[in-house]
Amino acid sequence: MRYSYVIPRETLETNIQGSVNILEAARITSSVKSIIMITSDKCYENREQVWGYKEDDPMGGDDPYSASKGAAEIVIRSYIRSFFSHKKDVGVVSVRAGNAIGGGDWAKDRIVVDSIKSLGEKKPIQVRNPMAIRPWQHVLEPLSGYLWLGAKLQEDPKRFSGGWNFGPDDSSAKSVSDLVKALINEWKSGEWVDLSDKNEHKLHEAGWLRLTCDKAHFMLPWSAIMTFEENISLTVKWYKHFYENNQSNLYQYSAHQIREYIKLAIQRGQTWAQ
Repeated sequence: MRYSYVIPRETLETNIQGSVNILEAARITSSVKSIIMITSDKCYENREQVWGYKEDDPMGGDDPYSASKGAAEIVIRSYIRSFFSHKKDVGVVSVRAGNAIGGGDWAKDRIVVDSIKSLGEKKPIQVRNPMAIRPWQHVLEPLSGYLWLGAKLQEDPKRFSGGWNFGPDDSSAKSVSDLVKALINEWKSGEWVDLSDKNEHKLHEAGWLRLTCDKAHFMLPWSAIMTFEENISLTVKWYKHFYENNQSNLYQYSAHQIREYIKLAIQRGQTWAQ
Protein backbone atom coordinates (compact mmCIF):
# COMPACT_ATOMS: atom_id res chain seq x y z
CA MET A 1 0.00 0.00 0.00
CA ARG A 2 2.70 2.50 0.98
CA TYR A 3 4.61 1.89 -2.27
CA SER A 4 1.52 2.87 -4.26
CA TYR A 5 2.15 6.46 -3.14
CA VAL A 6 5.57 6.28 -4.83
CA ILE A 7 4.35 4.72 -8.10
CA PRO A 8 0.61 5.53 -8.28
CA ARG A 9 0.37 5.31 -12.07
CA GLU A 10 2.07 1.90 -12.23
CA THR A 11 -0.12 0.66 -9.37
CA LEU A 12 -3.30 1.70 -11.19
CA GLU A 13 -2.15 0.37 -14.55
CA THR A 14 -1.09 -3.00 -13.11
CA ASN A 15 -4.21 -3.70 -11.06
CA ILE A 16 -6.82 -2.21 -13.39
CA GLN A 17 -5.45 -2.79 -16.89
CA GLY A 18 -3.85 -6.05 -15.75
CA SER A 19 -7.29 -7.30 -14.71
CA VAL A 20 -8.70 -6.21 -18.07
CA ASN A 21 -5.94 -8.13 -19.88
CA ILE A 22 -6.72 -11.37 -18.02
CA LEU A 23 -10.48 -11.04 -18.49
CA GLU A 24 -10.12 -10.15 -22.15
CA ALA A 25 -7.88 -13.17 -22.77
CA ALA A 26 -10.45 -15.37 -21.02
CA ARG A 27 -13.32 -13.83 -22.97
CA ILE A 28 -11.87 -14.77 -26.34
CA THR A 29 -10.60 -18.21 -25.27
CA SER A 30 -13.43 -20.73 -25.46
CA SER A 31 -11.61 -23.42 -23.46
CA VAL A 32 -11.57 -21.25 -20.31
CA LYS A 33 -14.52 -22.20 -18.08
CA SER A 34 -13.60 -20.95 -14.59
CA ILE A 35 -11.94 -17.64 -13.76
CA ILE A 36 -10.82 -16.70 -10.24
CA MET A 37 -9.70 -13.09 -9.91
CA ILE A 38 -7.91 -12.30 -6.64
CA THR A 39 -8.17 -8.68 -5.49
CA SER A 40 -7.94 -7.60 -1.84
CA ASP A 41 -9.97 -6.69 1.23
CA LYS A 42 -8.68 -3.15 0.54
CA CYS A 43 -11.15 -2.94 -2.38
CA TYR A 44 -13.97 -1.76 -0.10
CA GLU A 45 -14.73 1.89 0.64
CA ASN A 46 -13.38 1.81 4.19
CA ARG A 47 -15.52 3.77 6.63
CA GLU A 48 -13.71 2.42 9.71
CA GLN A 49 -16.90 0.59 10.70
CA VAL A 50 -16.68 -2.06 13.40
CA TRP A 51 -18.76 -4.61 11.48
CA GLY A 52 -17.33 -6.48 8.51
CA TYR A 53 -17.74 -5.56 4.88
CA LYS A 54 -20.11 -7.69 2.79
CA GLU A 55 -19.62 -8.66 -0.84
CA ASP A 56 -22.14 -6.08 -2.08
CA ASP A 57 -20.75 -3.12 -0.11
CA PRO A 58 -19.42 -0.14 -2.13
CA MET A 59 -15.94 -0.27 -3.64
CA GLY A 60 -13.43 2.53 -3.12
CA GLY A 61 -10.16 3.51 -1.49
CA ASP A 62 -8.27 6.60 -0.35
CA ASP A 63 -4.79 5.46 -1.37
CA PRO A 64 -3.82 4.46 -4.94
CA TYR A 65 -3.50 0.76 -4.04
CA SER A 66 -6.97 0.50 -2.49
CA ALA A 67 -8.48 2.56 -5.30
CA SER A 68 -6.89 0.29 -7.90
CA LYS A 69 -8.34 -2.80 -6.21
CA GLY A 70 -11.79 -1.23 -5.97
CA ALA A 71 -11.60 -0.24 -9.63
CA ALA A 72 -10.48 -3.78 -10.57
CA GLU A 73 -13.58 -5.13 -8.82
CA ILE A 74 -15.78 -2.81 -10.90
CA VAL A 75 -14.02 -4.04 -14.06
CA ILE A 76 -14.58 -7.69 -13.07
CA ARG A 77 -18.27 -7.09 -12.35
CA SER A 78 -18.64 -5.32 -15.70
CA TYR A 79 -17.12 -8.27 -17.57
CA ILE A 80 -19.35 -10.72 -15.71
CA ARG A 81 -22.50 -8.79 -16.63
CA SER A 82 -21.46 -7.83 -20.15
CA PHE A 83 -19.80 -10.97 -21.44
CA PHE A 84 -19.88 -13.99 -19.11
CA SER A 85 -23.43 -13.95 -17.75
CA HIS A 86 -24.66 -15.12 -21.17
CA LYS A 87 -22.35 -18.15 -21.18
CA LYS A 88 -23.97 -20.97 -19.25
CA ASP A 89 -20.77 -22.98 -18.90
CA VAL A 90 -18.43 -20.16 -17.77
CA GLY A 91 -18.07 -18.87 -14.21
CA VAL A 92 -16.17 -15.82 -12.95
CA VAL A 93 -15.48 -14.88 -9.34
CA SER A 94 -13.55 -12.16 -7.55
CA VAL A 95 -12.12 -13.19 -4.19
CA ARG A 96 -11.09 -10.89 -1.34
CA ALA A 97 -9.07 -12.09 1.63
CA GLY A 98 -8.20 -10.59 4.97
CA ASN A 99 -4.53 -9.98 5.81
CA ALA A 100 -2.66 -13.14 4.83
CA ILE A 101 0.59 -14.15 6.50
CA GLY A 102 2.84 -17.17 5.99
CA GLY A 103 6.26 -18.46 5.08
CA GLY A 104 7.83 -17.46 1.78
CA ASP A 105 6.57 -13.88 1.81
CA TRP A 106 9.40 -11.36 1.34
CA ALA A 107 7.36 -8.43 -0.03
CA LYS A 108 8.29 -4.87 0.86
CA ASP A 109 6.44 -3.02 3.66
CA ARG A 110 4.75 -6.12 5.07
CA ILE A 111 4.64 -6.15 8.86
CA VAL A 112 5.37 -9.87 9.27
CA VAL A 113 8.19 -9.76 6.72
CA ASP A 114 9.73 -6.68 8.31
CA SER A 115 9.39 -8.27 11.75
CA ILE A 116 10.98 -11.55 10.69
CA LYS A 117 13.90 -9.77 9.02
CA SER A 118 14.49 -7.74 12.18
CA LEU A 119 14.29 -10.84 14.37
CA GLY A 120 16.64 -12.74 12.07
CA GLU A 121 19.14 -9.86 12.22
CA LYS A 122 18.64 -9.39 15.99
CA LYS A 123 17.36 -5.84 15.52
CA PRO A 124 14.31 -4.17 17.13
CA ILE A 125 11.13 -4.39 15.06
CA GLN A 126 10.05 -0.92 13.92
CA VAL A 127 6.27 -0.53 14.04
CA ARG A 128 4.68 2.53 12.43
CA ASN A 129 0.98 1.81 13.10
CA PRO A 130 0.70 -0.41 16.22
CA MET A 131 -2.99 0.23 16.90
CA ALA A 132 -4.28 -0.77 13.45
CA ILE A 133 -6.52 -3.85 13.67
CA ARG A 134 -6.52 -6.52 10.98
CA PRO A 135 -8.05 -10.01 10.53
CA TRP A 136 -4.81 -12.02 10.40
CA GLN A 137 -4.93 -15.44 8.73
CA HIS A 138 -2.40 -17.89 7.35
CA VAL A 139 -2.21 -17.80 3.56
CA LEU A 140 -3.28 -21.48 3.32
CA GLU A 141 -6.70 -20.52 4.72
CA PRO A 142 -7.94 -18.32 1.84
CA LEU A 143 -6.12 -20.48 -0.71
CA SER A 144 -8.15 -23.49 0.42
CA GLY A 145 -11.26 -21.38 -0.09
CA TYR A 146 -10.18 -20.23 -3.56
CA LEU A 147 -9.51 -23.79 -4.71
CA TRP A 148 -12.77 -25.11 -3.25
CA LEU A 149 -14.68 -22.24 -4.88
CA GLY A 150 -13.02 -23.11 -8.19
CA ALA A 151 -14.25 -26.68 -7.89
CA LYS A 152 -17.80 -25.50 -7.09
CA LEU A 153 -17.60 -23.09 -10.01
CA GLN A 154 -17.07 -26.06 -12.33
CA GLU A 155 -20.24 -27.68 -10.98
CA ASP A 156 -22.53 -24.64 -11.16
CA PRO A 157 -20.95 -21.58 -12.85
CA LYS A 158 -23.94 -19.28 -12.56
CA ARG A 159 -24.73 -19.96 -8.90
CA PHE A 160 -21.19 -19.33 -7.69
CA SER A 161 -20.14 -16.43 -9.95
CA GLY A 162 -19.61 -13.05 -8.30
CA GLY A 163 -17.70 -11.64 -5.32
CA TRP A 164 -16.56 -13.67 -2.30
CA ASN A 165 -14.91 -12.81 1.02
CA PHE A 166 -12.49 -15.21 2.74
CA GLY A 167 -11.36 -14.31 6.22
CA PRO A 168 -10.96 -15.60 9.79
CA ASP A 169 -13.41 -15.23 12.65
CA ASP A 170 -13.39 -12.22 14.96
CA SER A 171 -10.94 -13.81 17.40
CA SER A 172 -8.15 -13.39 14.82
CA ALA A 173 -8.74 -9.65 14.47
CA LYS A 174 -5.78 -8.29 16.41
CA SER A 175 -3.81 -5.06 16.53
CA VAL A 176 -0.42 -4.81 14.87
CA SER A 177 1.18 -4.56 18.31
CA ASP A 178 -0.51 -7.84 19.33
CA LEU A 179 0.80 -9.44 16.15
CA VAL A 180 4.35 -8.26 16.75
CA LYS A 181 4.31 -9.42 20.38
CA ALA A 182 3.05 -12.85 19.25
CA LEU A 183 5.83 -13.11 16.66
CA ILE A 184 8.45 -12.25 19.27
CA ASN A 185 6.97 -14.76 21.70
CA GLU A 186 7.00 -17.53 19.09
CA TRP A 187 10.54 -16.58 17.96
CA LYS A 188 11.63 -16.76 21.63
CA SER A 189 13.54 -13.48 21.47
CA GLY A 190 13.39 -9.93 20.16
CA GLU A 191 11.88 -6.53 20.89
CA TRP A 192 9.89 -3.83 19.11
CA VAL A 193 9.74 -0.03 19.05
CA ASP A 194 6.74 2.22 18.41
CA LEU A 195 7.43 4.74 15.63
CA SER A 196 3.89 6.06 15.29
CA ASP A 197 4.75 9.45 16.85
CA LYS A 198 7.90 9.93 14.79
CA ASN A 199 6.31 9.89 11.35
CA GLU A 200 5.58 13.53 10.54
CA HIS A 201 4.26 12.74 7.06
CA LYS A 202 2.15 9.74 7.93
CA LEU A 203 0.37 8.22 4.95
CA HIS A 204 -3.25 7.17 5.21
CA GLU A 205 -3.75 3.62 6.49
CA ALA A 206 -7.00 2.03 7.58
CA GLY A 207 -7.29 1.66 11.33
CA TRP A 208 -9.92 -1.07 11.30
CA LEU A 209 -10.72 -3.47 8.49
CA ARG A 210 -12.43 -6.85 8.50
CA LEU A 211 -14.68 -8.91 6.26
CA THR A 212 -18.02 -10.64 6.71
CA CYS A 213 -17.65 -14.15 5.27
CA ASP A 214 -21.19 -15.51 5.77
CA LYS A 215 -21.56 -16.19 2.05
CA ALA A 216 -18.55 -18.56 2.03
CA HIS A 217 -19.63 -20.12 5.33
CA PHE A 218 -23.10 -21.05 4.14
CA MET A 219 -22.85 -21.52 0.38
CA LEU A 220 -19.61 -23.49 -0.03
CA PRO A 221 -19.37 -24.21 2.99
CA TRP A 222 -15.92 -22.93 3.99
CA SER A 223 -14.41 -21.34 7.07
CA ALA A 224 -10.96 -20.58 8.42
CA ILE A 225 -9.89 -23.33 10.82
CA MET A 226 -6.82 -22.03 12.66
CA THR A 227 -6.61 -19.81 15.70
CA PHE A 228 -4.54 -16.62 15.72
CA GLU A 229 -1.85 -18.44 17.73
CA GLU A 230 -1.77 -21.32 15.24
CA ASN A 231 -1.41 -18.87 12.35
CA ILE A 232 1.57 -17.26 14.05
CA SER A 233 3.16 -20.59 14.93
CA LEU A 234 2.92 -21.99 11.38
CA THR A 235 4.33 -18.76 9.95
CA VAL A 236 7.27 -18.48 12.35
CA LYS A 237 8.18 -22.16 11.92
CA TRP A 238 8.68 -21.63 8.18
CA TYR A 239 10.96 -18.64 8.69
CA LYS A 240 12.83 -20.44 11.48
CA HIS A 241 13.45 -23.29 9.06
CA PHE A 242 14.69 -20.76 6.48
CA TYR A 243 17.24 -19.22 8.85
CA GLU A 244 18.32 -22.36 10.70
CA ASN A 245 18.74 -24.66 7.68
CA ASN A 246 20.71 -22.33 5.40
CA GLN A 247 17.66 -21.86 3.14
CA SER A 248 17.69 -25.54 2.16
CA ASN A 249 14.76 -27.90 1.56
CA LEU A 250 12.27 -25.01 1.43
CA TYR A 251 10.06 -26.78 -1.12
CA GLN A 252 9.91 -29.94 0.97
CA TYR A 253 9.21 -28.01 4.16
CA SER A 254 6.47 -25.94 2.47
CA ALA A 255 4.86 -29.14 1.18
CA HIS A 256 5.07 -30.56 4.71
CA GLN A 257 3.20 -27.55 6.10
CA ILE A 258 0.50 -27.92 3.43
CA ARG A 259 0.02 -31.59 4.32
CA GLU A 260 -0.20 -30.73 8.02
CA TYR A 261 -2.77 -28.04 7.26
CA ILE A 262 -4.90 -30.50 5.26
CA LYS A 263 -4.75 -33.02 8.14
CA LEU A 264 -5.97 -30.28 10.49
CA ALA A 265 -8.76 -29.36 8.08
CA ILE A 266 -9.91 -32.98 8.01
CA GLN A 267 -9.86 -33.17 11.82
CA ARG A 268 -11.92 -29.98 12.05
CA GLY A 269 -14.52 -31.16 9.59
CA GLN A 270 -13.88 -28.95 6.57
CA THR A 271 -15.96 -30.15 3.62
CA TRP A 272 -13.26 -29.39 1.04
CA ALA A 273 -10.74 -31.62 2.84
CA GLN A 274 -12.90 -34.74 3.04
